[in-house]
This record gives sequence, structure tokens and C-alpha cells, in this order.
Amino acid sequence: MTEAILFMLGLGVACGGILSLASRVFYVYEDPRIAAVEYCLSGANCGGCGYAGCSAAAAAVVAGKATPTVCIVGGPECAEAVAAVMGMEVGAAEPPTSQNCCTGGHRADDLYNYMGAISCHAVNALSGGYKTCDIGCLGFGDCVKSCQFDAIDIGSTGVPVVDYDKCVGCGACERACPKGIVSVSTPSERLLHFNQDSECLAPCRQGCPAEINIPKYIRQIKEGNYIGAIATIRERNPMLLSCGRVCPHPCETACRREIEDEAVSINQLKRFVADYEMNSGVRFPISQAPSTGKRIAIVGGGPAGLSCAYFLARLGHSPVIYESMNKLGGMLRYGIPEYRLPKKVLDWEIEGILNLGITAKTNMQLGKDFTIESLREEGFDAIFLGVGAWVDYALGVDGEDLKGCYKGIQFLSRLGDDDPLPIGKRVGVVGGGNSAIDCVRNAMRMGAEEVYIIYRRTRAEMPANEVEIEAAEHEGIKFIFLAAPVRVVADEKGQVTHMEYLKMELGEPDASGRRRPVPVEGSETLLPLDTIITAIGQQPDIGFLKNEKDAKDLAITRWKTFDVDAKTLQGNIPYIFSAGDAQTGPSLVVDAIGGGRRAARSIHLYVTEQDVTPAPNALLKAFIPGTKFKYVDGIKKIQRAEMEELPPKTRIQSFIEVDQVLKEDVALRETKRCLQCGNLCYNPDC
Repeated sequence: MTEAILFMLGLGVACGGILSLASRVFYVYEDPRIAAVEYCLSGANCGGCGYAGCSAAAAAVVAGKATPTVCIVGGPECAEAVAAVMGMEVGAAEPPTSQNCCTGGHRADDLYNYMGAISCHAVNALSGGYKTCDIGCLGFGDCVKSCQFDAIDIGSTGVPVVDYDKCVGCGACERACPKGIVSVSTPSERLLHFNQDSECLAPCRQGCPAEINIPKYIRQIKEGNYIGAIATIRERNPMLLSCGRVCPHPCETACRREIEDEAVSINQLKRFVADYEMNSGVRFPISQAPSTGKRIAIVGGGPAGLSCAYFLARLGHSPVIYESMNKLGGMLRYGIPEYRLPKKVLDWEIEGILNLGITAKTNMQLGKDFTIESLREEGFDAIFLGVGAWVDYALGVDGEDLKGCYKGIQFLSRLGDDDPLPIGKRVGVVGGGNSAIDCVRNAMRMGAEEVYIIYRRTRAEMPANEVEIEAAEHEGIKFIFLAAPVRVVADEKGQVTHMEYLKMELGEPDASGRRRPVPVEGSETLLPLDTIITAIGQQPDIGFLKNEKDAKDLAITRWKTFDVDAKTLQGNIPYIFSAGDAQTGPSLVVDAIGGGRRAARSIHLYVTEQDVTPAPNALLKAFIPGTKFKYVDGIKKIQRAEMEELPPKTRIQSFIEVDQVLKEDVALRETKRCLQCGNLCYNPDC
């Protein structure tokens, strides 16, 4: 018995010794901060942070692989507690939220009737689903079942509805959706997103150069959610006041309602809600990402530069605008007349953009006051060139430099700078575009008694917006079509007295698709004029490149525009990007704004050391096959909201704004005309 006891004691001592030795050999140290951090976390173990539960997330924080804001459920108090354990600053982060892109639901037609299927995954496995729209919501609520926070539900229309007060952005719904219509994203990710050919996009959205979610903001206006409508527009376009006044609304030509009725007055609704904010006395909030410390030089303070700076600022970067003129705005200020876009409206809009922390330096001319090389020496991480197209084309006829002869941009910019050029009583403007129309309508307001448009083709070929041509006609502008100037005649003092032109006739179509004007021999005609303005097109001024060291090799097209990648807008010199008229040639303001956002995306990728690649599957103004209809069933014709405007006899007496904003009751009535289109579905009872 004694021997057995001694043996057991000896065995115990031996085992203890072995275990003691093993504990030293195989000892694994665990940082006590892991347990302390885990204690601070929510304990939800939801996996929304990207780690396998709170313990793994705590280990990642301690290892430096995650920030104190790792827990998407705990909120700021949780982040502060974790930061205190780690001895770190909390920092800031953009909250991700769930988004649903489908609006089809019950109104999308059924293709099949599945018996017994009770989940989206099951139905999707059977030929992709039972709806005619192959990218729409199936409505069985897999996303709802996946959410641990009761933040998502299938609404009355049959599509997911997110409660943003409850949504923590964990991504469970995104992973559960087999169709990809539910996604989790941050505000910055939404700013950087471009329309894709696989998305649910109404035709108007596809036709908008700025890619604004038009049905969404119209629906928000209809619901009285004006702040939400403003935010929706600003995800794509920071200059809604300006565009609401000067945009020729290509979106409306794609409106399905126009097929059977009249297009929804999309642009007037944009102006309505934009003016609502301006007149409300407060500025609606604009979200911004945490600062990145990256500095970008924006050369040119026109619509492209302002747009690029705005989106870069919202992404957390620090843009600095360099503008050669006295004030920002570019052609919006120095090309668009006061009666179309009042300067006080433009000033208010630009102020809101600069309030994001953007620095602006005016009267700074590239090539004179600074260079691309000097910007690099100052430490800018990237440079955006949005210098516009300010060099007028010449007529190329004898006498066009005589006293009383001006160029279109010269005439408009001096007027925009409150330093108008003198004009006579008989003014002739050569050209058929929007600049030419702006010149004649300005001349009428400046006191000219007779004002002419001289254009070498017919009215049908004029590139100016139809609404602007009609306005000029109503104001008494005279049109001389099929007329090509050949020389300018002056008196003995060198003052213009006449323009001589040849009458033309239209021949075969040229490269533009328009019939080529052909001179009629012996048709020389003298038109008495004392002021002649040439407005036949513009191009950028690239003279600054000759004094550059590294940037002198920047690729240029034969039209003297910057030859950048068409999709990324990055130049052959990697740190240089360009958009707007300097890249496309003279185009629409909304095109410049859309280009500014595209450039901002590429600049963001560049300065954050990511590959500068095009947005995946981007539409780039193309239309998704099958979404443009030839007829739309069930439409009841409802009169479109008419734009209120000052009568011609009144408006030509001053530069007061001609077009007036819709009254609220009229705007709300117009929202009801919107069909709320998806790819294939729409509301036929509107």
C-alpha cells in the first residue's frame, strides 16, 4: 500500500514536471489588450466587420490590421472605448448602408409561376427567376431573413425597403441577395459609382450626362422630401441651380412618357428643388469623407473644375482651384447671359461648393503666374486641367479685324465681367450655335435696334437649342439663312458699315451629317451693319505648354484639346487629368460636370495609389438594349407643366431673368406625371 502511494506521488511529481516544462516550451502569449478590446465591442458576432466574430476583430485591432471603428454595430461610443484601450485617436469613418436599386416589385410582369419555391435563391436557381426583367427583385425576402437588426423589409410595392436608423451596413443582405440588387456602400463609394449596363436604369438616367437618379429625386419631391431630393442630385451634380436654368435636358428626349404624351419636365423640377434650398435660408448638409491629406491642383474654375473639386473634397482630398479670371464660374459666368443665369444665383452655388474646404485663387493664369512644374514643386499630388475653350475661331475674311468687329467669347466675357464692349444700332452675329444666340439676345438688351443672325445653313441645321432659337424669334431677332460672309466693309475711319455675304444652297451631306452649303454664283449681298460679332466656335488655349519643362510633351489632339484617355480622363503624363471643353471641345455644361466627376474618380484612384482603371461596365451615354420603347401602353395624357417666362416686350428692356421657377403646387402636380421607370417596368396609371 505504501509503495503504491509513493509510486502515485512520484508519478504526479513527474507529470507536473513534464507539464511545467511543456508549458514553457509550448507557451503562447496572448496580449491582454485583445480581451480588453473584445470587452468594448458589441458582442453581436455578426461578422459585418469582415472578421469571424468579435474575438477575431479584437485581435485584428491589436495587430494593427483594423481601426478602433471596426465594429459597425457599437457606434462611436464603442470606437472611443477601443481607442482608449489602444491609446489611439478614434478617427472618422464613413458609415456603410444598404441600398436597393430595384423599383420593379409587383409591377414587373411575371414570366413563370413557380409552385413551392419560397426563397429568392431557390427561384433564382430555376432559370434565373420568374420575372420578365432578369435583373429585378424576386421579392421572397432572403435579405430580410438575413438581417439581424430588423433594418430591412419587403415593402408594399414588393421591393426591399431599408430603415437607415437601424442599418449598420453589415453586408448580410448583400450576401443573401442572389440578384445583386441589394448592396452595401459608403457615401464615397456611391459618389464614385457610374451607371453600368447591368443595372436597373430608367431611360432618362441613361440619357443624363451627369447620370443623376432622376426617378428617385422626382419621387422624393412628390413625397415632400426636398432635402432628400437635393442630396440625390448632388451625388452626381453639384451645380443643380445652374443646370436647372441652362441645361438643354437631353434626359427629357429619352423620357418614355414623350412617346405617348409629353416628356416629364425633369429640368424644371430640378430647378424647383434647387431654388427651394437657395430660398430656404439654410444650406442642406453635404457629407464628406475623412481627410486624406492629398492635395490636387484644379486649373480652371469653370463647371468641369468646380465639379472635379467638389467630388474630390467630398472624397476627403484637398483641392485648390486656380482661376485666370476675376471670379469662378468659367463659361457659366462669362458666357451664359445674366437673363438666363443671374450672377447672384451662380455666386450662391459656388459658395456652397467652396464651403467644403476648397481653396480658390483667382487672377492666376497658367503659364504666366504659375506653371504645371511649379505646382508639382509645391507638392500637389495630381493636376486637373479644366481650362475651357476660350479662343474664338476667326471667319477668315477680309476686314474682320476692323473697328466694330468682335469675337463671340470676347463679347460675352466682357459683358459677364461688367465691362461691356460698345455696340451700334445694327448688329450682326455670324453663327448658329448657342453662343451666337446668346450674343444676339444680349445685343437686343444692350439697346440695338436691329439684330441679325447670319448662318450659312437653314434653321433646321442650327446646332443651338430649339428653345433658345424660339426665344430669339419672340424677341424680334432677324434670321438670315444660307448666307456665308465673304468680307467686311468699312468707312474711311475704319468703322464697319456693311457685311458682304454670298447666298448659299444646300448640297450633299458632309461629315457632320448636315447638308453642305454651296455658294450661289453672283449672289453677293451687302447687309448694313455697324457691329459684327463672330461666334462660330472655340478651342482651348494651349500656349502655356511651350514654357513647361516636363509637361511640354502632354498629348494634344489636332483640335488643340487635351488628348486624355476617353474613359479615365488621365493624360499621357500620369499625374495630369482633364475634362470639360478643354478635353471635349465646346459642349454642354452638364457634360463638363459629368466629366469633372469622372476625372475626380480617376484622380482619387491615382493619389490613393490604386490602378487608374475605367469604371467597370460603364454605359458612357450608351443605352441598355431593350430599354427604349416604341410605344407605352396605358398612358393617360396629362398636360406638361409650362415654364413661366417674362413676356418678350418686357424682358428685352433689361437683363432680368426670363424663365421663372415652378410654383410648388405645379411642381408637385408635375411629379405625378413621372412613370417611375425601371429597365422594363413603369407605372402605366400615371
